Amino acid sequence: MPPRDNPTARQVRLGTELRKLREAAGRTAREAAGMLSVDQAKISHIEAGRIGVSEDRVRRLCTYYECAAPELVEALCGIARERRGALWFDEYRGILAPSFLDIAELEHHAVELRSVQALTMPGLAQTENYARTLYRSAIPPLPPDEIEARVEFRMRRARILHTDAPTPCTMLIHEAALRMRFGGRDVTREQLDHLAELSTLPHIVVRVIPFSTTEFIEATQPTLLARGVIPQLDTVQIDATFGGRLLDAPADLGRYPALIDVAEKASLPPDESRHLIRYIAREL
Repeated sequence: MPPRDNPTARQVRLGTELRKLREAAGRTAREAAGMLSVDQAKISHIEAGRIGVSEDRVRRLCTYYECAAPELVEALCGIARERRGALWFDEYRGILAPSFLDIAELEHHAVELRSVQALTMPGLAQTENYARTLYRSAIPPLPPDEIEARVEFRMRRARILHTDAPTPCTMLIHEAALRMRFGGRDVTREQLDHLAELSTLPHIVVRVIPFSTTEFIEATQPTLLARGVIPQLDTVQIDATFGGRLLDAPADLGRYPALIDVAEKASLPPDESRHLIRYIAREL
């Protein structure tokens, strides 16, 4: 089977974790290849996510690397069992850029989501009209069919908040984002009403960072922390105007959760936040 041209972020993550275990064990790629009776190039492809690896081989590699964390081994085997094409977002492969599918995949597998937004609403909380407004402002301008595909995709992503076992989600939103009138008063009011309603759900926490806060919080880029089934598989997603990044280095997994904690401490309690959201909506 030829190497994949575009492995998913999750396939890359499996390879990355196997490489980390190999390096921690002091083993070379040549030694790992010898243990599996394959050539060294195959180990390189596995560690880059370019080819799949069976659950049996994951277990054999983890044993060879003397991994002392059985919960990590089981989590990696779980990723190895996954097959492309089995989930809803695979329908958009070839329609939207791979980065769109990566974020949906990240949210799908997360056991908890925490985000900080400074100027726009969290993607999972956006209304159709609000999302369409944002996509219409893209530079360079997007074709109408691309805009509609992105809006539809964003709406489908939000379904993880409304399943029988919804994903717990904390959204920290700066007051500036609430007062931006993207799309005009009607679109903004609809968005704020929707956000207020979401905040009443037991698994969703919405907290506003008010203008009155006296602390500076370096969270100018939209930041999402997706908790994995074990801490080693946590991932941070940083959004940007011209593409986002997925971070999983230990240093990043220490810094960004701390940043989110600081933002949460500076935010209003949930009830006060909901009151402020509704107050701003009535002001429009």
